[in-house]
Amino acid sequence: MGRVLLKGFVLLCAATLIGTLHLLLYLFLPAELEAPQQEILIPRGSSFKEVVQILEEGGLLRHPLPFFLYGELTGRAQRIRAGEYRLSAALSPLEIMARLVEGRVILRKVTIPEGLTFRQIALLLKGQGIIEDEGDFLRLCRDPSFAHSLGVEARGLEGYLFPDTYLFSRGLGAQEVIRAMVANFHRIWRPEFSERAKELGLTDYEVLILASIIEKETSRPEERPLISAVFHNRMRRRMPLQSDPTVIYGLEDFDGNLTREDLRRSTPYNTYLFVGLPPTPICNPGRDSILAALYPAPVDYLYFVSRNDGTHHFSSTLKEHNRAVLRYQKRRLK
Repeated sequence: MGRVLLKGFVLLCAATLIGTLHLLLYLFLPAELEAPQQEILIPRGSSFKEVVQILEEGGLLRHPLPFFLYGELTGRAQRIRAGEYRLSAALSPLEIMARLVEGRVILRKVTIPEGLTFRQIALLLKGQGIIEDEGDFLRLCRDPSFAHSLGVEARGLEGYLFPDTYLFSRGLGAQEVIRAMVANFHRIWRPEFSERAKELGLTDYEVLILASIIEKETSRPEERPLISAVFHNRMRRRMPLQSDPTVIYGLEDFDGNLTREDLRRSTPYNTYLFVGLPPTPICNPGRDSILAALYPAPVDYLYFVSRNDGTHHFSSTLKEHNRAVLRYQKRRLK
């Protein structure tokens, strides 16, 4: 009886050893000796079983079970990072696992232009595959508690998504993208900006609101300090800013044609009806517009009108401004 038990034990040990060797063999051997690289996306929230299925369907795993067992037994299954990877069937399962755990994702260059709203940024990021759902991005941008967690004392994040060129991986979560953009804003906002804002009698947030209006009013760098001067001069005189871009921001159904009826519509962003700045930024301005808001040109202009060529005519008096309007904008409003 003892010999039978001993023989059975030996056979069991041998079978276990053979199974372990097979497992190790499968982990060290690639699915193919030579194979091209391919881009594989591991979506956020994927279970390890789903990850294994993605790899198997991509032809990267010839024997998925050993890979699955290895991930579960070593705890690496819980450490896999979502994102887009460049992998090959010529890599061993161990090498594939190492890349997934280390998060060696493909980074794609994404440029966020100056002057976009957070809604436009969400669509841009979704269009490039960086985020999967713009709804989550929009919700976070409107969430005051999330804004506060990022060091933003405002009702939302409009104005704080700093325009720049970023390196993001496809499938990245909205929260990670927003954190990167807001952190970039905090990096460019120097302590002297806040000191200068106090000299102007403005809060940091008011400077950001003004910068966003300047950003939308002109794309010409040389005009930004002049546009800024007009608004500073009007605010000192308690004159309405009368900025078309603020009105447009407050219109949910804007069709691209600003009408007299639109200018009479009462919204918090109608700076024709209400004196002072609108309640929030109307876009996400770049550094040059922020600097223009802080350092307006030393001029007495109170008015400006588009010349329809990307530049503006500036005036100090209403009489001069009206002449410029007749000259350049006879058909501006219907």
